[in-house]
Amino acid sequence: MKIRISILVAALFFMAACQQPVAKYIANNGTVYGTYYSIKYESPDGSDLQEKIDEEFHRLTLIFSHYEKASTISKVNRNEAVTLEPEFINCFNKAEEISVITNGAFDITAAPLINAWGFGPEHRQKMTQEVVDSLKALIGYQKIRIVDGKIEKDIPEIQLNMSAIAKGYTCDLIGEFLAKHGCLNYMVDIGGEVVAKGNNDKGRTWTIGIREPSEDPFRNDLNAAIRLPDRALATSGNYLNFYEENGKKYAHTIDPSSGYPVQHSVLSSTVLANDCMTADAFATAFMVLGKDAGIEVASKVPGLEIYFIYADDQGENKVYMSEGFSQYMAK
Repeated sequence: MKIRISILVAALFFMAACQQPVAKYIANNGTVYGTYYSIKYESPDGSDLQEKIDEEFHRLTLIFSHYEKASTISKVNRNEAVTLEPEFINCFNKAEEISVITNGAFDITAAPLINAWGFGPEHRQKMTQEVVDSLKALIGYQKIRIVDGKIEKDIPEIQLNMSAIAKGYTCDLIGEFLAKHGCLNYMVDIGGEVVAKGNNDKGRTWTIGIREPSEDPFRNDLNAAIRLPDRALATSGNYLNFYEENGKKYAHTIDPSSGYPVQHSVLSSTVLANDCMTADAFATAFMVLGKDAGIEVASKVPGLEIYFIYADDQGENKVYMSEGFSQYMAK
């Protein structure tokens, strides 16, 4: 009798053990902000969080996407009364901070120029110096602010485009979302902006590739591989997002000071930072500033590391990396 009871108790313990949730790595993929997302995480109970992640993406899209007419940023651009979410305020304040550091090379008020050059939700205009000058009068991070939770504009026509910072910030927010669900190991990649924590499914630090600049969207040759231990990485480049007109290329990065697409030797700018919102914005700013000015600014920002791919005088691709960046290079 005692033997039967012991066997029964052992069986019950075995069944209970089998019913315990088992942690496993999950991969989720999809689209957001007009680009791809790729998320991998160790789910502590093995559950797939994609539905909840997509709900979070939808919520953030209704804050930051200037393609969504009902979004907060679209309402701000139309001068409609709107309650600013904490996420909007955080992103706006970081953008203003980086605008000051870069002396306006990064400026979310450049939306009218971005749209007119054909890189926003509106149709491309026929650009002349007169058109550029008229639009530049509407640009300037000093002309807009948040006061008592509301946007104040010096000029009603001022419009915002947060696409060069909100994507990185969204990586941060999705990372925080995963952490709240008990995920200690995860990697969030939204269109090349990346946040990583912990290790991958092989128990190793997450490794992220930096693409070799190429106008062929189907080429994925890597220029470098970067280990990302609990940091964020963002890359900005002009080699894919451009158009040609009358034999001239026009890149999507607009210099707010000149009003024109940038024309210099930097092909891609990769930035390492403690958060992806910061990395994303500086990566764009350095594409505007160019190599030498970008190096000078980066050297003054604690915790920032840079990796520039640029063309030398002979048209050959070269690399500049900050001293601290080298420690993240995969061997």
